[in-house]
Amino acid sequence: MRQFIPFLILSLLLSGCAPSHPEPAEQVSTTATEETTIPTTIPTEPVDPMQMLLDSMTVEEKVGQLFLARCPGETAASDLLTYHLGGYILFGQDFAGETPDSLVEKLQNWQYSAPIPLLIAVDEEGGTVCRVSSHSAFRASRFPSPRQAFADGSMEQVLSVETEKARLLSSLGINVNMGPVCDITTEPGAFLFERSLGQSPEDISRFAVSTVNIMKNYHLGSVLKHFPGYGNNTDTHTGMARDDRTLEELENSDLIPFAAGMEAGCGAVLVSHTIVAAFDETMPASLSPAVHDYIRKQMDYDGVLLTDDLVMQAITDTFGAEEAAVLAVLAGNDLLCSTEYAVQYGAVLKAVQAGRITMEQLDTSVMRVLQWKKDLGLIF
Repeated sequence: MRQFIPFLILSLLLSGCAPSHPEPAEQVSTTATEETTIPTTIPTEPVDPMQMLLDSMTVEEKVGQLFLARCPGETAASDLLTYHLGGYILFGQDFAGETPDSLVEKLQNWQYSAPIPLLIAVDEEGGTVCRVSSHSAFRASRFPSPRQAFADGSMEQVLSVETEKARLLSSLGINVNMGPVCDITTEPGAFLFERSLGQSPEDISRFAVSTVNIMKNYHLGSVLKHFPGYGNNTDTHTGMARDDRTLEELENSDLIPFAAGMEAGCGAVLVSHTIVAAFDETMPASLSPAVHDYIRKQMDYDGVLLTDDLVMQAITDTFGAEEAAVLAVLAGNDLLCSTEYAVQYGAVLKAVQAGRITMEQLDTSVMRVLQWKKDLGLIF
């Protein structure tokens, strides 16, 4: 794994002639005046190693850093070089047949091969979404969901589970967990009911802040999801969902845990594919500039923003894979969760080369990704 270490040191050796001692006062008028050289200091700007790294990258490498790609299995080692990927997200099948030792070795090999260290992410929420602990080689049983843990032992039990989870993932070489889930879901039939904590905005805020801090202790990146909150909506994996609540309703409820997690220093915020009419009547949140402007300007958040997987039907049925990726970048996302990264990488690269996506916007997003990697200790 390449480590980028600032080591530019400028040594300026300046010298001048020392003035002679003055003559006694009565003889000053007869002494020739000697010209004196005054040392000068050349001002230099402090070297920013992250800017040096960004400036050294090709356009192709920069575009690749925008992709958190679904792990392709056997071609993972070669694809990270072909597409200059920012990272991989692992699913359940990627842990099948592995042991902790074999997985650590595989992930280390990927990191050693990558010119820029990789984000290695996973969805390990607990309950119905357990990519790692669903395999007995890694844990005897699945982690409970936050809702289950809260029912069994209150918030202390929830946070105990989050601590064990962070410890396990970190030990395996995984550096990002796609959580905590900050959605406020109350109806049993709703899509995210089993995956949400299911408590008040204040309790979910405490959960979000505490989980972010626990993950920081293990150098594990946190991802608040699914902004601005699914509420009791349907599943965007199978079609478009729409939320017609007012902005006031959202700000007094669903947005509270996200604001708390951002303030706590979360690593990233994942934006959902739900159409949220309070922000944008037509575009899903993940592709809406209005949603991203609200996060940046109203919530004062300058960290990484990423999409939910762009292969979900709510997106592909309407926009197609290639255009969706371009629209996601134009909306203000810094990372694209992408199963079809081979196609989407080319589409984004063409959009940059054609000037549809500006170099300024590309550089801004890549810098956020690189800074997140630095914060996680991946880049020194």
